[in-house]
Amino acid sequence: MVSKPKVLCTRVLPGPAMDRLRTETELTLNEENRPLTPEELLELVRGKDGILTLLTENVTRTVLEAGRPTLKVVSNYAVGYNNIDVQAATELGILVCNTPGVLTEATADLAWALLMAIARRVVEGDRFMRAGRFKGWEPGLLLGADVFGKTLGIVGLGRIGEAVARRARGFSMRILYYDARRLEPDQEKILGVTYVPLPQLLSESDYISIHTPLTPETHHLIGEKELRMMKPTAYLINTSRGPVIDEAALVRALRERWIAGAGLDVYENEPAMAPGLAELENVVLLPHLGSATRETRERMAHMAVDNLLAGVRGERPRYLVNPEVYSRHA
Repeated sequence: MVSKPKVLCTRVLPGPAMDRLRTETELTLNEENRPLTPEELLELVRGKDGILTLLTENVTRTVLEAGRPTLKVVSNYAVGYNNIDVQAATELGILVCNTPGVLTEATADLAWALLMAIARRVVEGDRFMRAGRFKGWEPGLLLGADVFGKTLGIVGLGRIGEAVARRARGFSMRILYYDARRLEPDQEKILGVTYVPLPQLLSESDYISIHTPLTPETHHLIGEKELRMMKPTAYLINTSRGPVIDEAALVRALRERWIAGAGLDVYENEPAMAPGLAELENVVLLPHLGSATRETRERMAHMAVDNLLAGVRGERPRYLVNPEVYSRHA
């Protein structure tokens, strides 16, 4: 009888993908609704053929080394993989996988939900109604900002940034973008976007939506200097990674009205927020819901499980971050 691969899954996943793991692997599962501590992760990885993990666990070199010589693959239940030391994994011959593409549309929808909510003061209006403060229509009640025909600046024009741009065309917006990689002219024309340097994007946009990955170059890409470049009537939306924005500087910008408002789904030291952020009225705050639709999260689970099972069986996972590892052993 062939033994099943030994696998660690750091959180219960939604949908039927969890049943596949239970059936096809010898599964160690964290059934508590919390991240594993570094000490727990270090202990549980020993002797495992694969790990299926979330952004909430940091898979460091120390963890990867503790998993050797059996550990073959780390499958991340996310598009991003900044929680994994990919360089160390590559050096140790461990495959790293992610779930790209699947959450593009859901995250773009949420970016727009934040944009509309902060522009039209939806959350404030909801609280106003629930408190019984609405006494009748008033000309100046909870005035917000127009979206139609305004200028949208997109920082990071990958899959999600492009999806946000497609939606913006329905609002007849002028769309600027900044990215380390400029699109070909025909692609820009199809999307209806114009490339500009970051300072120009910041100074001309009415709404700025962040969609860049977190790298050493993008850490605090938006800090005090950049926030002061924005219009006092502008809004900042972030559904990418929290540390792309200097959150302490953003709190000052919102409190002192350097900018009109912000909509955030991610935070610099998640799940904690910068002091003072929660007390501000001109920001909409969500608990990392970018991919949080039933359909999207279940598709992500299947992709992450597919990646994991391929890796432990010596097959090439479909969504491989470090393909040079597989090539080395193929």
